[in-house]
Amino acid sequence: MAQRKVNWFAIGISIAVVVVLIGIGVAVWWGNALANSAGEAPDNPAVDASTGAIAVGDGPDTVDTYVDFMCPACASFEQAYGPALADLAADGTITLNIHPVSILDRASGGTEYSTRAANAAYCVAEDDADNVLPFVQAMYANQPSEGGTGLTDDEIVAIAQGVGASDDVAECVSDGTYKRFVAAMTRETPLQEGASGVATPTIVVNGEVLANQTDLTGDPQRDIVSRFN
Repeated sequence: MAQRKVNWFAIGISIAVVVVLIGIGVAVWWGNALANSAGEAPDNPAVDASTGAIAVGDGPDTVDTYVDFMCPACASFEQAYGPALADLAADGTITLNIHPVSILDRASGGTEYSTRAANAAYCVAEDDADNVLPFVQAMYANQPSEGGTGLTDDEIVAIAQGVGASDDVAECVSDGTYKRFVAAMTRETPLQEGASGVATPTIVVNGEVLANQTDLTGDPQRDIVSRFN
């Protein structure tokens, strides 16, 4: 019986094809992973999927606030500036862009309160963006102590429903639907000049990042309105 000759060329081609196919598969997987790394964005026109901003109002000047619901300084900012910003958004002077971020998960006893609260803000936005500003105000009015475990999901849902959110937010909050989106958008928080890390709150007026130590004095007219176009 004649010995069959091994077609090493054909085998080599087959191996090369397999390697190429594996390479294509890896490339497709990696591309999909990158595309989905930000997670799902809320389905509401008020939410900018590329920046995470939840728009309140539609005025020509813009004020962006990057806030963590566990942050005491953010609560102080809300107390000092919140009413003025709400009025400016309501009268058409500004577009107030609220960015819920997660910086202080480490300060909530392992419950990831900052992430859960920011996720809830996006749940409220998807349900009805008109309730976002009242939700933010209510969350700061009920802010837990830094270093504690934070509010429970049920308590957060109760606050959301108390400002008008529907029953649909409960599942969104408990499932952590937008946690990945929160993480991705938090990484996009602009740095203040000379800072080595993200500061909260971070305030941006018409694209200008303010310095907390020198630009925020507690006077909305001086610190914010004077910078309008």
